[in-house]
Amino acid sequence: MLDNMPRGTVCIEDIEIGMTRHLRKVVTDRDIEMFAEVSTDHNPVHLDDDYANDTIFEGRIAHGMLTAGLISAVIGEQLPGHGTVYLGQSLKFLAPVRPGDLVTAQVEVTDIDLGRRRVKLDTHCSIDGKKVLAGEATVLAPSRKFD
Repeated sequence: MLDNMPRGTVCIEDIEIGMTRHLRKVVTDRDIEMFAEVSTDHNPVHLDDDYANDTIFEGRIAHGMLTAGLISAVIGEQLPGHGTVYLGQSLKFLAPVRPGDLVTAQVEVTDIDLGRRRVKLDTHCSIDGKKVLAGEATVLAPSRKFD
């Protein structure tokens, strides 16, 4: 991680519409290899230069879910942070992520249901300001009253 914002917890009582958090990470060959190992997704478009060069991507790309995992890191480590439970996530993959790309993953609070401890977040990843992934997450946020 290059400039991961402070880690910890923002309790539901302190969350406000418009709050944002982000992290930046360079996706490496090692990241892709480790993700393939853990996920058991060994699609050659991620791992084999010769194969990937003959695809519409004209080169290797990172797993889409590896990129989506950066959103999970922001949610689980920063906003709301530790103690958060994922309830749902929509994802739209807009462009490939390649080894060596600097990805910025960002979340922004768009809705809060204090009584149910639900928070909706606009989620996206970008490279050089261009979105490569977009979606929305719904999470159960931690509370000082219950946790």
